[in-house]
Amino acid sequence: MTRQERMKYDERAREIVRKMTFEEKVHLMSGSLTPQKMLEDFSTPGYHYNMVPYPAGGNERQGVPSLRFCDGPRGVVCGNSTCFPVTMGRGATFDTDLEERVGKAIGREIRAHGGNFYGGVCINLPYNPGWGRSQEVYGEDSFHLGEMGRALVRGVQSQNVLACIKHYAFNSMEISRFKVSVTCDKRTEQEVFLPHFKACIDEGAASVMTAYNLYNQVHCGHSEYLLEKVLREDWRFDGIVISDFVWGIKDTVAAANGGMNVEMPCTMLFGDRLVKAVRDGFVPEEKINKAAVCIIRTLLAFEEAPDPEGYPESVICCEEHIKLALECARKSITLMKNESVLPFDSSVKKVAVIGRLADKENIGDHGSSRVFPPYVVTIPQALRKRGLEVVVCDGSDAEKARKAAAFADAVLIVAGYDHDDEGEYVAPEQTSDMGGTTLDSIGGDRECLGLKVEEAALINTIGRVNPKTAVVLIGGNTIITSNFDHNVPAMLMAYYPGMEGGTAIAEIVFGDVNPSGKLPFVVPYSADDLPYVNWNTDQQHYEYYHGYARLDKRGIRPEYPYGFGLSYTTFSVSSPAVSIGNDGISVSCRVKNTGRVSGDEVVQLYIGFENSKIDRPKKLLRGFRRVSLDPGEEKEIAILCPFEKLMYYDPVYAVWRLEDIVYRAYIGTSSDMKDLLALDFRLNQA
Repeated sequence: MTRQERMKYDERAREIVRKMTFEEKVHLMSGSLTPQKMLEDFSTPGYHYNMVPYPAGGNERQGVPSLRFCDGPRGVVCGNSTCFPVTMGRGATFDTDLEERVGKAIGREIRAHGGNFYGGVCINLPYNPGWGRSQEVYGEDSFHLGEMGRALVRGVQSQNVLACIKHYAFNSMEISRFKVSVTCDKRTEQEVFLPHFKACIDEGAASVMTAYNLYNQVHCGHSEYLLEKVLREDWRFDGIVISDFVWGIKDTVAAANGGMNVEMPCTMLFGDRLVKAVRDGFVPEEKINKAAVCIIRTLLAFEEAPDPEGYPESVICCEEHIKLALECARKSITLMKNESVLPFDSSVKKVAVIGRLADKENIGDHGSSRVFPPYVVTIPQALRKRGLEVVVCDGSDAEKARKAAAFADAVLIVAGYDHDDEGEYVAPEQTSDMGGTTLDSIGGDRECLGLKVEEAALINTIGRVNPKTAVVLIGGNTIITSNFDHNVPAMLMAYYPGMEGGTAIAEIVFGDVNPSGKLPFVVPYSADDLPYVNWNTDQQHYEYYHGYARLDKRGIRPEYPYGFGLSYTTFSVSSPAVSIGNDGISVSCRVKNTGRVSGDEVVQLYIGFENSKIDRPKKLLRGFRRVSLDPGEEKEIAILCPFEKLMYYDPVYAVWRLEDIVYRAYIGTSSDMKDLLALDFRLNQA
């Protein structure tokens, strides 16, 4: 739903606001949950956080629906819903059409649960891949984040569910998220950390959730600069701003004056306190009226839009959605290394699955994004379903693991992380403020970007025992592999692959499915090549360069480049060409499957700024297209890059500028120069 469609309800919303009492307007601005009830949801057996949609506001007398919140982003947190691969895994598909279908499925399940609001479009940029919640986002690149986020917004809102983008902004630390103040210069702000949010606003996202952290010493939930200047004035946002849960605002007056519309999920600082703040003259009543109009206008637009279908409970985790989760897992899993080992052939009858994660239902962290599907397929289960003999060994006994590997036809070592290692983190003292109950702390940020020492040692040992050994890595972001990958002939990155993850992994290692995922992050040889972050701090500065752009700028070769992923077939890219149009540039090429099996390739467009007169990246991703090709098939594709994506931000005059220079277009299959074809162009050449 577009801004223009929602604004048609503006005058009606204003008329309703004129008829409401002051207290009724304030009531619209808070969630209806109590802190005690929220804690009970976490700790009551058979129940869980957001088991049912969390309501906020509403006014039956005036016909204003309530906001009914359902969390995400790997599916719907309510009830027992379909669990898709985590967002990082879906980012590895580089498939916006697929992500839009995921959004539709999530929207359908939210409606079947009785919700109308999805708080799961998570598009924060991980400044450092150790961020514990980076599994909830699509990758390290701002353009990619924006394109994938836009697709999810389209899908969710096609079912008349409000899509909420989060956490606005500069949120990429977990342990310090409640106290850290982030700083950066204006170009870093405008070019690196905000464009993906703007992309989703431009797509029509109906809501924004603020972040816990501070930006330039101001809580994001209080920030007039972020909420009024950037969001409302610069980007013309017309929807609803909500706080992150419980601790998202700290002061009634500062939040209301800063532009907060709805305190979620409880009435703690708004409600009676907000009424008093207005009556005492600390908050203008016009702030309340403005928030009420935004809330009513947006909710009415979605409530009264014709539904494309009905939403019975049978929609939840239906066969169609489970198949979609499997498709996502198949397309996300990334083949990082393969020395003629995969796929396993028909001679493999006995498989050893080794590692502490070998037989674990490992679908992501256990914080607010946790989805509770009716089942999860593990790797051993999927292999046994194929009629194979499977030996499971947790690897704690090295000699037992060696024997299991030696006597198997093939070996899968499952290594990486689970919800205890990375994920959302809440310190015990935070929850004690909510009613005397504390929650066990889990997850958090990763100090180490490699595997645990014992896991790396296990891989180095087992890799020498059986030549048909493949490592399956599980995790939410970069895992540095330089201390073990030379001892194994094959390696896959599976992320957290969702409820059908085991099925997809088995299909790929036995060749039923050709792997096609691409790394949505760079894998360096050393963590020292990435920006330093103090994970427990109250001050953190974000530099302009991070990820692959940082390595490019410094001339550092990564172990695995951004956008990299192998296949069981081969592809060629040829005949690059650039044309200049009215709205942007179009870069075309021919892509051919030169191998013997069908497969998908992700063609990536980077724009180089080597000739810029100011400090700019060597190149940045500015387009991508997933292509399916049969053996010998060739297609011509074109990728459009709007002119605005070539601009840089001038902090002196606070404007975006388009340089008249020779740009370089790179098109190919990863960010590595050896995988790219290059050609120069000028915008005035037409």
